[in-house]
Amino acid sequence: MATISFEFFPPKTDEQRDGLERAVRALKAHPHEYVSVTFGAGGSTLSYTVEAVRGLKLGHGLEAAPHLSCMGGTREEIRALLDEYRALGLRRIVALRGDLPSGMASLGDFRYASDLVAFIRSETGGHFHIEVACYPEVHPQAEDAHADLAHFKRKIEAGANGAITQYFYNADGYFRFVEAVRRSGVDVPVVPGIMPIGNFSQLKRFSDMCGAEIPRWLGRRLAAFGDDVESIREFSADVVADLCRKLVAGGAPGLHFYTLNRARPTQAILERL
Repeated sequence: MATISFEFFPPKTDEQRDGLERAVRALKAHPHEYVSVTFGAGGSTLSYTVEAVRGLKLGHGLEAAPHLSCMGGTREEIRALLDEYRALGLRRIVALRGDLPSGMASLGDFRYASDLVAFIRSETGGHFHIEVACYPEVHPQAEDAHADLAHFKRKIEAGANGAITQYFYNADGYFRFVEAVRRSGVDVPVVPGIMPIGNFSQLKRFSDMCGAEIPRWLGRRLAAFGDDVESIREFSADVVADLCRKLVAGGAPGLHFYTLNRARPTQAILERL
């Protein structure tokens, strides 16, 4: 049975907090393993992740997994966060390299996610189940696919328990990536990241930034709907639900939904499943 998990981002305004609350109340009714919260890198924004995780854990009773990023975090800051997360009773961490936020001059004390994973293990032993990121369509900054796989393997060797992929819309790409992972000697679960499609122009911006490919046929079909938001939602939910079925049927251990703090697009897919 494939597991389900949901990803949220930490709200910074009252309006965003209300939006997160609505999304959480709607989605937590669906059977799931845990929820994750993305990382606000740099200075005071670190507190937004902690605040969101505390609300999900204490306010909703959810198994919450905060993201930790190399960017902008000193060893002391990361150590303090790990202590706080343990005190909250959290048992999961998503460890990422992350991208340098605009305006920040320093990268922090860790250059690679593998360094961060090793630090978490050295500080907390086996307390946390650690997830890392991987890229079926190759990280946009990687030298090539072989180098990208080697980087991923180092994260697992540093102590990660599993991985969540960047989103994609080509099931074959995921299966071929998993085959390559297994041939490299890595046997951890590789959970597909699923991006519901609610806004096509927003999806194009995200995809341009992170290197995720929108298949030509899918992009053309979505563009043909123009401003017909309801038709885009219905068609997209059908397409992504079909992708999820193929992934689960092919042996994917779970589905990790990037909710963008909106329940409706994810719910539409889950209802079809």
